[in-house]
Amino acid sequence: MIEWSEQHQAIRDAFRKFIEAEIKPNIEELEHGDTPPYAALRKMFETFGIGTMQVDRFHRQLEREKAKAAGAADEPAEEKRGVSREAAADAAAMQLIPIIELCHYCPGMITAMGVSVALTAGAIRSKGTIAQKERFVPELLTMEKIGAWAITEPGSGSDAFGSMKSTAKRDGDDYILNGSKTFITKGPHADTIVFICKLDEGNDPRERKVLSFILDKGTPGLTQSKPLRKMGLHSSPTGELFLEDVRVGKDRLIGETEKAPSRSGAKDTFNTERIGVVAMALGIVEQCLTLSLEYARTRVQFGKPIGEFQLIQAKLAEMEVARMNLQNIVFQQIERASYGKPFSLAEASAGKLYAARAAMGVSLEAVQLFGGNGYMAEFQVEQLCRDAKVLQIYAGTDEIQISQIARSMLGSDAA
Repeated sequence: MIEWSEQHQAIRDAFRKFIEAEIKPNIEELEHGDTPPYAALRKMFETFGIGTMQVDRFHRQLEREKAKAAGAADEPAEEKRGVSREAAADAAAMQLIPIIELCHYCPGMITAMGVSVALTAGAIRSKGTIAQKERFVPELLTMEKIGAWAITEPGSGSDAFGSMKSTAKRDGDDYILNGSKTFITKGPHADTIVFICKLDEGNDPRERKVLSFILDKGTPGLTQSKPLRKMGLHSSPTGELFLEDVRVGKDRLIGETEKAPSRSGAKDTFNTERIGVVAMALGIVEQCLTLSLEYARTRVQFGKPIGEFQLIQAKLAEMEVARMNLQNIVFQQIERASYGKPFSLAEASAGKLYAARAAMGVSLEAVQLFGGNGYMAEFQVEQLCRDAKVLQIYAGTDEIQISQIARSMLGSDAA
C-alpha cells in the first residue's frame, strides 16, 4: 500500500467533519474541565456504526468458536475462504483512521477508547471462556460499559511481572484478591476491570502464576480513586485501584483455569498497545506540521515570514520526513493485515520506539518554532507536546522497547 484509497479518504473526511463539529469545540472542557470523554466517544461509535460492526464481527467469531468446541465436522465454505485481502485491509484502515484523526486534537480520547475496546475486551476475547466472552465483551465493544486493564503497580514500573505484589489466594471455590494498581487508564470510572495479579501459594513471589480476574465496579472491597492530575492526556482519566479482601468466584478468573497463560496474554495486549502508538504518533505529527506550516507562513519577524528562514525550513523538512515515515509504517500495518501477518512483538516494539520518539521530537520542534506562543496553552502545540510524551512511557518505555528489539535479534525470549 502506497497511499490512501478513495474509500479511505472518504472515511477520513467523514471523521474529520465529525471531530470538527463534536470534539474540537469541546476541547477546553475535555482537557481542562474534567469532562469525561465517554459521551463523545459513544456518539462517534453510534454515528459511524463502529460498535455495531465490532459486535457483529465478535459474534461471528464466537459462533465459529462454539462450533469448534462442539466438534463441528467442518466449517462452512464461506468461513474457510475467510475475508478477502481488500476487506481485511479496509477493516484495518477503519481501525487506524479514527485514531489518526482524533489525535489531531485529542490524543487522550484514543487512550480512553483503546483501553476499553482493544485491551479490556481484547484480554477477555483472547483467553476467556465462551460464557465470559458472551457476558462481558459486547458491552465493552460498544462502550456501553467502560473497561480498564490493570497491571501497573506503584513499585513495579517496567518490571510489571517481577515486581508484582497483588495477590490471589484460594479460599474454597473462591479467590481472595488483595493489592493496588496505579496509572490505570479509566480506573476512576471503569465498569469492568481486568485485574492482573499473582497466585499466592506460599511460594517465591517471582515463581508465582500470573492470573487475570474480571471485576465489576462496586464490588465489595474494591476502591476506585478520583482521577489523578497528570502532565498530558487530560481527556483520558487515570486513577488508582485498591483491593482489600475482594472475594470472587471462579467464573471471574479469565479462562476459569489457573493454567491459562495470563502472562502471555498480557504480552499480546502490549503488542496491541504498541501498534496503536504508531497511528497516534502520526496524528500528532500531522497536526504539528499543519499548525507549524500555517504559523511559518503568517508569523512575520525581521520584515518577512519566518518560513523564509533556513532554520525554520529545516524544522519543517524534518517534520515532513517523520510524517512520511510514520505514514509508511501505518500503511505497512494495513498491508500486513490484508495478508493476515501482523507485526511480531519485536516489530511492534520497533514501530513504537520510532513513533514515540518522532512524535516527541516533532512536537518539541513545533513548540520551538512557535517560540513564546508555543509555550502558551492557547496554542495547540503546547497540548500536543504534553500528550506526545506519554508515548515514550506507556505500553513499555523506550528503554524496554530497545531491550525487546535487541533480545529478539539476539534470539532471546524477551519479556
